[in-house]
Amino acid sequence: MKRKISLFLVIIMLLSSTTAWAIEINDEKFDQDLDFMKRVISFVLDNYQYEVSQEEIMEGLYKGFFNVLDEYSIYYSPEEYDALLEDTAGEFSGIGVQIIDINGQVVVVTPLTGSPAIEAGIKPGDIITHVDGYDIRGVTVHQASLLIRGQEGTAVKIGIKRGQENLNFELIRSKVVISNVESEILENNIGYLKVTSFSDNTPELVKEELAKFDENNVSKILIDMRNNGGGTLKSAVELLNLFVTEGPVVYVKYANGKEDIFESTLKEQKYEIAVLINEGSASATEIFAGAVKYKNEGIIVGSKSFGKGVVQSLYPLIDGSGVKFTTAEYFSVDRIPVHKIGISPDIEIENEKVDISNFPKFSREEKHDLGSVSLDVLTAEMILKELGYEVNEPDGVYDMLSFDQVMKFQEDNFLYPYGRIDIATQDALYSALLKHVENEIEDLQLKAALETLN
Repeated sequence: MKRKISLFLVIIMLLSSTTAWAIEINDEKFDQDLDFMKRVISFVLDNYQYEVSQEEIMEGLYKGFFNVLDEYSIYYSPEEYDALLEDTAGEFSGIGVQIIDINGQVVVVTPLTGSPAIEAGIKPGDIITHVDGYDIRGVTVHQASLLIRGQEGTAVKIGIKRGQENLNFELIRSKVVISNVESEILENNIGYLKVTSFSDNTPELVKEELAKFDENNVSKILIDMRNNGGGTLKSAVELLNLFVTEGPVVYVKYANGKEDIFESTLKEQKYEIAVLINEGSASATEIFAGAVKYKNEGIIVGSKSFGKGVVQSLYPLIDGSGVKFTTAEYFSVDRIPVHKIGISPDIEIENEKVDISNFPKFSREEKHDLGSVSLDVLTAEMILKELGYEVNEPDGVYDMLSFDQVMKFQEDNFLYPYGRIDIATQDALYSALLKHVENEIEDLQLKAALETLN
């Protein structure tokens, strides 16, 4: 209990000491609250009917702490915090495998394209048993990841169990890039640039695609940021420096009244641009779209953006976990507010709405094995049937045919093919359904954006 309570105190101290304008904590009342909390936890551990650990209770306490704040303030467990840092950085040094825990075993979901793992021949479904001679059976995915990763250019020995075979690989760790940028050249030599999130490496990835455009004399670019939920402020500003001319692009105002002004230093605009946004475009995307719109240096096409105009700061804690909470609000060019308002497009056009109301939503709370009977199984069967997989009439009973088709779907979508309808499979099924339905609908927003550049 002592270590966990000390972590709770660190969170409180972090909140109260990092900002000079913080409210003072009433020490006497706080000590009373901590003592009461310890008594409640002890009472629950002694009397709760089912199995629950002190660690689980404390993690719930931390999450509840940040649930009191706004919806963007979150506590992350060590595993969640590591994943967040990877998403933010957009790269890490390792062998390039996605891994999950299945029955206490570290299982490869998929080796990433171009990674040392795929070059060595590591396959989906491989069980990692050893790292540099250490037996990792029974360790958490987080602990396994820490052992597998390391400095770029260093060697790591990986022991694999594949069926009845025990295999050994020696790999050289390298930088693994998580790409969030795609590009192609469309008709009339218009460059199409899709940016799905703003990670630290996004500006460099965009520069690589712009170099390809330059080689082909592309002067007009359509930037698709629909359903881009944002990312880091830094990457948004760096990206704006590639497309809009010098001057302020975003203002960040803190609770104490302090204001930071971020600017572009680009002397001359190189490309004629149009930016696609929709209701799923938020945060850093709105910083980008707002600057383009209010500086009159491009056309915004689509539907009104989400309206997330607040900034979160990220802090690590002593046990490897972390917290993120709102510390500022940002404003677009000329200090135009964005929060709960959004960015309105210059050309407003809606794509036809996708109707999936006949499909029940997954609970995302349970995993389902062969023989299960549930609404989640019914949803999975309905989606599989819609996608063209061979299943019986959906009835919510997880029979062998459905089990085989789930395995086939998992294999088709680079998931570990073991038949269990886990949370990752539920998410992948739902995403596949959306993509399937949307592919049957004409993209009017894309068409309108292209017309502005022709």
